[in-house]
Amino acid sequence: MDSFIFYTREFINYLVLFGTFLAAVLLVALIQLKVKKQDNWLTRLIKGKAMLWVFIVSLTATLGSLFFSEVARFEPCKLCWYQRILMYPLALLSGMSLIRKEGAAWSYALAMSIIGQVIALYHYFLQIGTLFNIPVDAFAPCSAVGVSVSCSTFSFIRFGYITIPMMAFIAFSLITIILLIKQDKRG
Repeated sequence: MDSFIFYTREFINYLVLFGTFLAAVLLVALIQLKVKKQDNWLTRLIKGKAMLWVFIVSLTATLGSLFFSEVARFEPCKLCWYQRILMYPLALLSGMSLIRKEGAAWSYALAMSIIGQVIALYHYFLQIGTLFNIPVDAFAPCSAVGVSVSCSTFSFIRFGYITIPMMAFIAFSLITIILLIKQDKRG
């Protein structure tokens, strides 16, 4: 039974990793289209169903977060909780927006995703800084608290740079660019 749990956890880890790569490629493509002010099939697809895409990304990130804490048993730090506080309601907000067919939720979702980006990027800096022997503990809020794991340590890293905060940053960034494309008045 232990080997089944191990292989299931590894399979899900690699599934999450694949999803992160896919989201990063999509994010780069969308940013490029937004910067170049191009309107093509991808931006029209995003505009037409923006809240559905926000719901899919935020629900996937929420489920991934719950997997890492509840199944893989990675204890979330203080900054992880701040990111969760912003991501979990995004899934509910975008889901309710889809059900009620309301478009007003985009501004709230945009504000939450931008704040989440900043926190995730800061958290990523704390983790990666430890790899380069930067004394980041002075900037980490967790080391002073003493009740959670340090924000500068990581329990998941793949390819030397993909950590949980990096995945959160990509998810928040993808949500942000989707919402910005949705509100673009061209086309």
